[in-house]
Formats: sequence, C-alpha cells, structure tokens
Amino acid sequence: MMTTINWNEVLDSIPDNASEAIVNSQFTSVLIEALGFTKNEMLFPQFPTGRGADTVDFAARKNIGTDKFLFSGVDPYLLVEGKGRAIATGAKINLAEGTPKYNATREQIKKYLLSPKCQTAQWGIITNGIHIQLFRRHGKVVIPATACTLINKSNISAIVQYIKSLIDNPPKALTVCIYNNKGGVGKTTTTLNLASILRKQKKNVLVVDFDSQRDLTRTLGLEVGAITLSDCLTDTKANVIQTVVHFIHTDKHGKPYTDKHGKHLHFFDVIPSSEDMEEFTDQRLAESKIQKGAKRLRDILKPFVDKYDYILIDCPTQWLFFSQSSVYASDVVLIPTKHNGLASLHNAARVITQFIPEIKQVRGDGGPIALPIFFNGEKIAATALQTANQEIEKIINQAKKDGFNLLPYYWPKSTTGKDIKTIFSIPSYATVANAAFSHIPAVFLNKIALEHYSGLIKEYFLNE
Repeated sequence: MMTTINWNEVLDSIPDNASEAIVNSQFTSVLIEALGFTKNEMLFPQFPTGRGADTVDFAARKNIGTDKFLFSGVDPYLLVEGKGRAIATGAKINLAEGTPKYNATREQIKKYLLSPKCQTAQWGIITNGIHIQLFRRHGKVVIPATACTLINKSNISAIVQYIKSLIDNPPKALTVCIYNNKGGVGKTTTTLNLASILRKQKKNVLVVDFDSQRDLTRTLGLEVGAITLSDCLTDTKANVIQTVVHFIHTDKHGKPYTDKHGKHLHFFDVIPSSEDMEEFTDQRLAESKIQKGAKRLRDILKPFVDKYDYILIDCPTQWLFFSQSSVYASDVVLIPTKHNGLASLHNAARVITQFIPEIKQVRGDGGPIALPIFFNGEKIAATALQTANQEIEKIINQAKKDGFNLLPYYWPKSTTGKDIKTIFSIPSYATVANAAFSHIPAVFLNKIALEHYSGLIKEYFLNE
C-alpha cells in the first residue's frame, strides 16, 4: 500500500533558492511516487532520450511481469523534467506560462517526448515545485493536458490526483479543428483528404461536419443519421452515437468495395450536418437554445474520444457559434492558408493570437494549441514565395511588438541563428476539386494527391 504523502512537509523542505538537484530529490521524485510509480518503476537521474546527448531528468513506466523498468530502461510512459527555483547567483527561475524559462522548458519536454527512445511515452511533466504542467503526446503532436498551475499547500493534493487520473486513463483520440478565419483556403477538402489518408494508415477516424452549409456532407453524398447533430445540441439526452454514419468508398461505377466476406468496407465515420443547423447561424439564438452554448460540442464528442484515433472537425469561416464551438472542442487547430492570399496569412495570425487565446482562457486546461500553417492548393513560383515570405515577416514582426512569437507557426524550422523559411505546401490538382462530383476524396483517385496528403500527416501527425 502506498504511503500517504504529507505535502506540507514536502513543500516546506524545499528552500526558495533550491537548485534543480534539490527540487528533484525533495519534490519531483515524491511527485512521481504519488502518481503511482514505485522506486523500481522510475529512472533518475538523466534518462537518455536517444537524441544525441539529450537526457530527461526522470522517466517512469509500470513494470510488466519480470520486466522491471529500473533495470531494462526501455519503453518509458512518463517523462518529467524538473527545474530549480533559482540559479547559482540566486536569481529566481520563473516557470509561469509565457515566461522565457517556461517557453524553453516546454520546448524541452516536447523534444524529449518526440525522441527516438521515448516513442512509447504518452505524458510529460515540467515542474520546479512552484509551477507544474502536464503534456500529452499523440503521434508527433504534443499538447497541454493541464494549464501551467501554481502549486501551494492547499491545492497540491488535488493537482496530483487530477494528473494521476489523466495519466491512468489516457484518451485515444486527437481532436483536430481545420480552421482559418478566411474562406477559400480548402478547409473541407483538407478535412476529407486528411481523414482518408489517416484511414489508409489504419487509423480510426471520425469526421464532424459542423457547418450549416453542409459542404462536407454533400461532398460525400451522405444523409443524416437516426439522430441529428442539431438534436444533440438542443437535447442533452439525445443519443449522440446515433448521429454517426459510415462513409462507404465506391469504385468508379458506384459499387461499394467489399471485404473477403462480401461486407461493405466503410473507410471512416461521419457526423453529418443537417439542414436545421442553419438556425444557429444566429449567434443569439444559438446561445439561447443550446445549453452551454459554444461549449456544448465538446461535451457531445466526449463519448468518441476513447473510440477513435482522430476526430476531425470541419467548420465555417466566421468567428461565431460554429467556429467557436469547433475550436473549443479541439486539442489542436490546423490552419490552411494560401501563399497568394494575403488575407489568409493575416487571418491565420488572428486565429493564433486572438481566437485561440480567447478559447484557452475559457477552457482553463492549457488547450487548444495551433499547429504551424501550411500552404494549400496552389503551385508556388519562386517569386510568389518570396512575396509571401516578405509579408509573413511583417506579420511576425508586428506580432512580436504585441508580445506574440509567431515564428514557430509560420517558419517552424527556423531556430536561433538559422533563418529557415520553410512552409509545408500541398499543390492543387484538378482531381482534388473534381473529386467532389464523384463523392470520393481525391486521395482515392489520384496518386499525386495521395503522396502530398501522406506528406501532410507525416509533417504534422504521424512518426511513420
């Protein structure tokens, strides 16, 4: 039986100017035990991540039969990076969200979680015994699972219990909203082809058409299920499982593909949009008729997070009920842009610096986060790319004056001293647009489209 921890004594044992070694011995090691790991289920100090000389302070995993993690040191489940409360000169280390030390430590745990010997790790923690934050890894994506929280004697027990409940019951799905506050950037096309290529990688995918215009639903030629999404918005007792319909892939003659037993193959699941969703384009009506307003969609999708690997949400452009709901329900926001669309580049910045922070403040759990932008649907000439990069530089510089660092979202491969202006791009092909008339995503029709969307999931989502 695990010994009850006296957190008052633990916190009192850490001096205000404690070094990293003291914080780790007096607090971090105790924290890991409180999360349910025994002494022979954790490795400390300095677990090698397999990325050069990089090491993380702690790694932990439950023992499996005779496989004692302390001795085998393989397949970690949790990584923890501890920091001191002060440096040698006595200057305080501030891990509050948004501070330089926080930003550096967040990137550090992200790098460790994505390292070669940590591919089984699903969770990462950063802490100095004053602040603490939990991160979740899903494929190549590392997202906050909690807010960066200030620790004190009155809340430490609840914080630890909450973190333990999360790491003991990890959700299966990553929920992705495909959004830009600008039309014509290919949000629906991206959603459908992303779903298709993920399914080709044997991932279970649910697509949600949360747009009253129903473009995604029409493109796939689908009808609503026994229960509509609109029903679930207004009736908290409606069975959301009955909103789901299967997308059956057909050949060029409209004949469904079947398995060896003659059963129709369904490629991914969809929650279609219904015609009566149009009434919720009136913001005041949506807020008055839907319990919890823009928070409702997240509740609706909760039954699916342990069933699917990915939940993809397609939503409209305007920052109103539908888009607010979609971003609120998501772990990450994927932002399509056009290299020759000035407004799409500027509106991407608005999503990152204004809309997502607005939702994060309401949610209070550290999410959602934005993924780097990508160029969608145009062939890019060198001169046009130069023009786009010049505009992006202006956007980044303006945001810096306002206290936002947009560099990782526009030029994610740039580092200190290395100005790498690389943005992932998907060219446009006629089959992408024409696929809508066949009610089949382009990746099922065109080899080149397949290659480019395969590149998209490797860039943003999967390690394979």
